[in-house]
Amino acid sequence: MVERELMELIQQIQTRGCEEQTTEVKSARGGCPEKLYDTISAFSNQNSGGVFVFGLDEKAGFRKLGVYDAQDLQKKVMEYCEQMTPIVRPVFTVCDEDGMVFVSAEIPPVDIADRPCFKTAKGRLQGSYIRVGDADKPMTEYEVYSYEAFRRKYRDDIRAAEGGSKKSLDAAKVEIYLAKKRGERPNLAVLPLEQQYELTGVMRDGRVTMMALLLFGVYPQAYYPQLSIIASSVPGREIGTLNPAGNRFLDSKRIEGTLTDMLEGALAFVRTNMRTAIKINPQTGDREDVPQYPLVAVREAVMNALVHRDYSFHTEGMPIQLTMYEDRMEIINPGGLYGRLTVDQLGRTQPDTRNPALVTAMETLGKTENRYSGIPTIRYVMKEAGLPAPVFSDARGMFKVVLYNHAEEARTGDSKKAKIADEKGLLAFCRTPRTREEIIEHIDLASGQYAFRRYLAPLLQAGAIRMTKPEAPRSRDQRYVTAE
Repeated sequence: MVERELMELIQQIQTRGCEEQTTEVKSARGGCPEKLYDTISAFSNQNSGGVFVFGLDEKAGFRKLGVYDAQDLQKKVMEYCEQMTPIVRPVFTVCDEDGMVFVSAEIPPVDIADRPCFKTAKGRLQGSYIRVGDADKPMTEYEVYSYEAFRRKYRDDIRAAEGGSKKSLDAAKVEIYLAKKRGERPNLAVLPLEQQYELTGVMRDGRVTMMALLLFGVYPQAYYPQLSIIASSVPGREIGTLNPAGNRFLDSKRIEGTLTDMLEGALAFVRTNMRTAIKINPQTGDREDVPQYPLVAVREAVMNALVHRDYSFHTEGMPIQLTMYEDRMEIINPGGLYGRLTVDQLGRTQPDTRNPALVTAMETLGKTENRYSGIPTIRYVMKEAGLPAPVFSDARGMFKVVLYNHAEEARTGDSKKAKIADEKGLLAFCRTPRTREEIIEHIDLASGQYAFRRYLAPLLQAGAIRMTKPEAPRSRDQRYVTAE
């Protein structure tokens, strides 16, 4: 950051009247602020890092005060950073205006393999923080564990299934799997059966694995009741909405069994509860059924949730949630994106794999291609069906997929509103990614808030324009671009 950029950031903070995901304001008029550790940790643990801005009074509408001593302030902030594990190396910028001096300290992100960054004296569990909006929140035990699992390459898919044994498995299904593996690897056939179990992930150190129980178990939920899918259909667009009969749920079901059983059960639930429109093909005159959701997209989303969810002991009590609303379907699974993968990279880069043995086994069984094509397929079939682009989000250990349906009139961002919203030519303007400020300037209205609400928000809700950083809506690096 150069001096000009610091002054622009200060102006931006004053205009918006708030801190954000990547900015933290401190006065520093009377000395170095205390308790910077939490924010240093939080900034270090997010991919975008963050920046302290010293010299503004948050309590007085971010009025400019300047700092007490720029040199001493930098020294003391550095001392805070040196008390972190790993040590943080901030980048400072100093500028002056109207006889007042301002200082920024950019906190770079720590590599994911070294996270979480924490205050050394407090320890990893007590001293690790995450940024949520403009607040620093203590990491949960699970969030700390998720970084540890990636760093140490924990394999929860082949950990021992507590209480499980060979009697817990369907022997015929196991044999089918082993036969397929022998076909892939002929040298397996000459090995003793017990060794085949070990090498193919069915057993580990003589104990049945989670993978085996989930794929071949007679009844996996006897050992892990919550490793299931809770499927619900609700009236309206929010949980708690009542239909005319006073019901909060139109249908609700716990879907159990093996991963394959749960996949088929989820698809059956969706078929039962989604509406189907009828149209006449103008070329053939034939009647055609048009479902609310392409089942191919639903299948891929559910499959991803089952295969890529977290199967550690931290999430044993968390089922996958499939909820059908009037205007959309949401699928939520425990365990956020794994490793270095971000939401923006989904379907565009090869990801780290949380459950490699499970994924490979599903490929062997012909249930998935394991070619990282799931997300692109969802995007493609939704587009082909004339539906809004799917929305993916990752927040605090949960991954969510949202599929919108044809109920445009029930959505805030329906086609009519989107058409009205594009009166200012935003779709053409945003073919190049634009900042919020650039869009407001393009619209040329005195009220930025009104411009955003009146023109940009409906396009976002309709899926016509998307955020480049949907996981961090308030990021200073946020851009808005026309959806393909």
